[in-house]
Amino acid sequence: MDPLRVMSFNVRFDSAGDGLDSWVHRRRLVADTIRYHDPDLIGLQEAQAHQIRELEVLLPDYEWVGDPRDTVEAGGEFTAVGYREGRFDCRGTETFWLSETPDRPGSVGWDAKHPRVATWARLRERAGDEAILYLNTHLDHEGERARRRGIALALSRMDELARGDPVLVGGDFNCVAGDPAHERAAGHALPDGRELRDARSVADFRHGPSTTRTDFHDLIPGMGIDHVFVSDDVQVRSRAAVTDRDDDHFASDHLPVVVDCRP
Repeated sequence: MDPLRVMSFNVRFDSAGDGLDSWVHRRRLVADTIRYHDPDLIGLQEAQAHQIRELEVLLPDYEWVGDPRDTVEAGGEFTAVGYREGRFDCRGTETFWLSETPDRPGSVGWDAKHPRVATWARLRERAGDEAILYLNTHLDHEGERARRRGIALALSRMDELARGDPVLVGGDFNCVAGDPAHERAAGHALPDGRELRDARSVADFRHGPSTTRTDFHDLIPGMGIDHVFVSDDVQVRSRAAVTDRDDDHFASDHLPVVVDCRP
């Protein structure tokens, strides 16, 4: 497979309380950031339905899959997967809930404050017969048990799907490297003997700050909570936390993580 650029990006839900940092003032900056870094594959977190619709217009080269985490809140948050339609064909996708009842929409798991979901997509290159399996998730911000059990559930679902395809797992883990949920993913053994690795730890080149959180205007130190993992048959050239901004603010309260790799 040709080299692949993957982006994980929590774009922040549309909150009127953000004032001049609200979505209406950031949406073009979010789209421009994605367009400039030109990923082949994107995992978004916190994007509501109308935000995805706007990005579909601003970024017409991408197709999006995923379902919202909420069943009663109109336009609830997605962990959407976007892929470059000219390069990939989606051969399967699913959204499931990180809870004791993963197939029940809207279910809240363990000590989580909100429903949390993961979305996976199997993407096959149009120019060949090679495929990759990508899972995007957003773990709970309060429940440590929910984070640990949630990522374990997501990884078990990946075990059922892997079939020897290169595997990528990304998202907002709401925990830093070394915390239990991160440790659960790092070194996870797939059924065929391959293991997941944090792209940051195996990249030939690393760029940007260790944190991935902002208050829209400044970096918040010590909060590197956005991660991308790859199976060990994937070569990682670089991993970057992207600090692009305009004169007014960062594009989100999270920095996008960009990984260049070769499955």
